[in-house]
Amino acid sequence: MAEEFIAPDQLTRWVPGQLTVHSPAGWDGVSVRGYRYAGSDVEVPPLRDYMVVAYRRGETSMRRRIDGEWINETLGPGDVSLLTRAAESHWVWPEDIEVVHVYLTQDELAATCRQMYERDVQEVELHDTVKANDPAIHRTAMQIAHEAAQGAAGSRLMVESLSCQLSVHILRRHAHVLFRERGGTDGLTFQQDRAVRDYIHQHLGESISLADLATEVGLSRFHFARRFRATTGTPPHEFVIRERVDRARMMLERSNTPLLDIACACGFADQSHMTREFKKRVGVTPGRYRSRSR
Repeated sequence: MAEEFIAPDQLTRWVPGQLTVHSPAGWDGVSVRGYRYAGSDVEVPPLRDYMVVAYRRGETSMRRRIDGEWINETLGPGDVSLLTRAAESHWVWPEDIEVVHVYLTQDELAATCRQMYERDVQEVELHDTVKANDPAIHRTAMQIAHEAAQGAAGSRLMVESLSCQLSVHILRRHAHVLFRERGGTDGLTFQQDRAVRDYIHQHLGESISLADLATEVGLSRFHFARRFRATTGTPPHEFVIRERVDRARMMLERSNTPLLDIACACGFADQSHMTREFKKRVGVTPGRYRSRSR
């Protein structure tokens, strides 16, 4: 028997709230619904779509559990939570809040992913993120909600553009992607791929060796390197460097942390190493990037 997932407009059965905005009929691949919520303790069945929660008003502590331990954060205006599709979740918050939910369908995210990487996609899973601290996602969610509320001429075209922008950003920074195998080459399983990416994110500030990653999924270094590249299209070393650069970019955008400290936190050998790798991939030095982001 096939699993049953709930659609966005069915969520109020499990999470009662006052509806403030909703997308009109005719939007394809994306929908939006805004709510005012009182403090609640709710269990949510698996959702059909990927969900972005953008916090608009009110501040509250938030406890959430998907399939492991409880995660605790304090959330307020400007914050974002991400929830992957097809996962049961439990949410607890004591204070009144107002939020915007943006939903992306499986087909929408997979289609964007195929265009980005020019590869067939087997599975996409969002990171379990209660507090993403990502202003770009929050800003885009608010723009989509504004288009839903206004319903002005051209809104559908605008929403399609915003949906693509949101999908690309999420896939770059907040998702695990498992590609289908090419030419019969064995890749990592989805669980192995997720375990390796989680290990990299958790140890990014440390030295990460090929042996460390291979051990995490119980493979030899040779077989791991071959399967990792078949799955991601990137050698493990290059993938780790890209993740280091991506974290450095986020720290440059959101903090005044000295460059030397950022280099250390992101696992670079020293500041000059970070500058060299950052400029190669972003096109400017970290210092110039920070000045442009302000």
